[in-house]
Amino acid sequence: MGTRGTAADRAREADDAGKILGVSWRRALDLPDGCVENTWENRLKVASVIRETRPRAIILPYWKGRHPDHYTASILGYEACFLAGLAKLDCSAAVPAAAGATLPPHRPFKIIYATLYYDIRPSFVVDIGDQFEGKFASILAYKSQFSDQEAGKDLFPAHDEIRARVDAMARFYGMLGGVTHAEPFLQKEVGLVEDLLAIPVKSI
Repeated sequence: MGTRGTAADRAREADDAGKILGVSWRRALDLPDGCVENTWENRLKVASVIRETRPRAIILPYWKGRHPDHYTASILGYEACFLAGLAKLDCSAAVPAAAGATLPPHRPFKIIYATLYYDIRPSFVVDIGDQFEGKFASILAYKSQFSDQEAGKDLFPAHDEIRARVDAMARFYGMLGGVTHAEPFLQKEVGLVEDLLAIPVKSI
């Protein structure tokens, strides 16, 4: 449903971006673009992958945003995390790749939310100084989305603006954390601190 490129283009670009980032595992579920819904079937699909991969941490989109798929995926992901931990729930047949497999319950320890494209103060930022160039290169791997095309010109920045925007955002959040480039995240729960002076960012 995207303005630019085809589904095949996006798949190739995602693979290229993954190689740049050193991604060892990636899967796209059958959730139609522009029509992601928080249904029981979709929750089971995501829960099945959570049980298969057994992550300690999950990063979801922030629960508010411009694109309906993004905020729907946030709630869908959270509810799937809960379901994946239910011992009596059988979701092994929800995804063909996992059909017939015994997938024991698993619930991630931490759920955090990526807030980069929503104007909200993050709970914390992560120093990405060493990863910034790789991040930018992975963005440019999506050639159909970030190039000087006429289609969607009012929605997408021109190619020569992308570096300045990405750098400015990373530097803004880096400034909050006392580093050069950072990525912002949000958590719903209160954090627990054992040593106040071990918190790395100074107050003044």
